[in-house]
Amino acid sequence: MRIELAKHAGYCFGVRDAVQLALESARKYGTVYMLGDIVHNEVVVQQLAESGVRVVKKLEDAKSAPLLFRAHGTQVDVWNSARQQGLTILDGTCPLVSKIHSEVRELAAEGRRVVIVGDHGHDEVVGIASQVPDPVVVSSPEEAEKLPRMRRCGVVSQSTQMLANVIAVLNVLYRKVVDLRFINTICFPTRLNQEEIVELARENDVVIIVGSFSSANTKRLTSIAQSLNPRSYQVAKAEDLQPEWFTGAESVGVSAGASTPDDTIFAVVERIRSISETQPVAAG
Repeated sequence: MRIELAKHAGYCFGVRDAVQLALESARKYGTVYMLGDIVHNEVVVQQLAESGVRVVKKLEDAKSAPLLFRAHGTQVDVWNSARQQGLTILDGTCPLVSKIHSEVRELAAEGRRVVIVGDHGHDEVVGIASQVPDPVVVSSPEEAEKLPRMRRCGVVSQSTQMLANVIAVLNVLYRKVVDLRFINTICFPTRLNQEEIVELARENDVVIIVGSFSSANTKRLTSIAQSLNPRSYQVAKAEDLQPEWFTGAESVGVSAGASTPDDTIFAVVERIRSISETQPVAAG
């Protein structure tokens, strides 16, 4: 059984840099605090905890060691409170997320109502929304239909949104807004990963997506794959693989979300290889 691993599967540079910052800081300071999980992956959070990176729920619990802000971005009021309390801040925010923060502030400065296409309550979206007064978050074209007509509007998206969903929302907004400015803030690694999963789903009998079920970008990869290939499955770890998924398959495509570490991906690939050795050869 042929196994095809997506070229851009796994850690994006923003996540890789944030995790590396956390590990290096833990070695330097002994203990580092995080306000929430650094990324949406339980394996990574556990590995960091074993290295001395501790999750806290409020700023007051982070006075005795540096505080690391996560890759997803942090709310403005949390930044301000941390500075006022004199905490040592380590900024692990993905540079592309920081860029979205500056983009929405620019749109608001132009007198535009800011609309964010993203998942309600997601850490990244909450951080983006905190940058400007009175933003609107919409997750779908159906939600966009409920918005009132607007004179001037600026639109950005959560960095891991599917382009098709963003376009669908924009098509609604173009009917409602006189002066609309859109800035495409879907990050480049996300676009590459989504383009690759389309090819994997079309060209392979089975598709496996590796990543946490709490990861928005991993779940989007799974959604894209399943829309094109019904034999597409998401797993968090190698042990989740089911041998019956591969019955009669000649090829398997593997991809992973941006918060999935390499060792988890490689373990899944090795498990698939092991399963393939026990599968009957497909009839020619």
